[in-house]
Amino acid sequence: MEILNVFETTPWLFYSATLALGLCVGSFLNVVIYRLPVMLERDWRIQCHEYLELGDAKIDDNLQQLSLAKPDSTCPHCGHKIHAWENIPVISYLFLKGKCSSCGVAISLRYPLIELITGVLSVVIAIQFGVSLATLCALLLTWALVALTLIDYDKQLLPDDITLPLLWLGLLISFFAVFTDTQSSLIGAMLGYMILWIVFQTFKIVTGKEGMGYGDFKLLAVLGAWLGWELLPQIILLSSVVGAVTGIFMLITGLTKRQQPIPFGPYLAAAGWIALMWGHDINRLYLSSIQ
Repeated sequence: MEILNVFETTPWLFYSATLALGLCVGSFLNVVIYRLPVMLERDWRIQCHEYLELGDAKIDDNLQQLSLAKPDSTCPHCGHKIHAWENIPVISYLFLKGKCSSCGVAISLRYPLIELITGVLSVVIAIQFGVSLATLCALLLTWALVALTLIDYDKQLLPDDITLPLLWLGLLISFFAVFTDTQSSLIGAMLGYMILWIVFQTFKIVTGKEGMGYGDFKLLAVLGAWLGWELLPQIILLSSVVGAVTGIFMLITGLTKRQQPIPFGPYLAAAGWIALMWGHDINRLYLSSIQ
C-alpha cells in the first residue's frame, strides 16, 4: 500500500501519525476505564436479581442506557456536555487551563496524563518495531494493558471483556509468528494461568485467605499467549519484585494499610510490556552474564 511506503520512507511522519493515534486512543481509554466497571456492576446486579428471583433490579435510566459510546461525555460537576473542541487529547486540557468551560471546576490531571502516556508508549512501539504487523499487534496489546492497569488500580478488577479477547487474539497471531510461535504461545497461555493458580491455591491452603484474584491468572495467561512461555519467568520475577518493593514503600509511607489489598495487575501489565519490548534482549543479556 502507498501509505505504508510513505511511512517507511518518512519515519517522522509514521511516528507523528502513531502519536496522534495513541493520543486519541488514550482519550477513548479514559471512557473505558471509567464506564466499563460501572457497566459490569450494573449487569451483575441485574443477573443477581434474576438468579435469586428478586424481581427486576431497580436501575437508573441513565445507568441503564450507559455504554462506551453513549451518552456523550459530560462534566461530572455541572453536567455540561463536552463539545468536540473540548475533547481534543491533551490540547483541550491545556487550552481550558484544566477547568470545565461551564462551571470552572478543575478537571482531573489524570485524563491528559493517560492520553499522553498512551501516545508516548505508542511512539516507543513504532520506533521499536517500525512499519510492520508487529507494531499493530503491540499497539493493541499496549492499549489494553493501559486500560487494565487503571481499572485494576481503581476497582481491583481485570474484566473478562478485555482479558479473554486478548487471550484468543494472542493465540491467533501466534499462527503468524509475530512475537512467538504457536507451540510456545499455547504452552505460555497454559503455564501463565496454572502458575498463579497454584500460587493462589497454596496461599489459600496455608493462610486460609485469597492472595489474588482470578483476573491475575488470566492476565498472565494473556502475556504467555502473546509472548511465549520463555518470557514468563522474567515477567513473574519483575512483577513480583516491583510489587513487593512498591507495597513495602506504601506501607511505610502510610499510603496503604496493612490489611488493604494491593492490586497485582498493574505490575503484571508493566512487566509484560517491558518483556514485549525488550524481553528477549534481557534474557540474552542474563544468559551471557552467567556463562
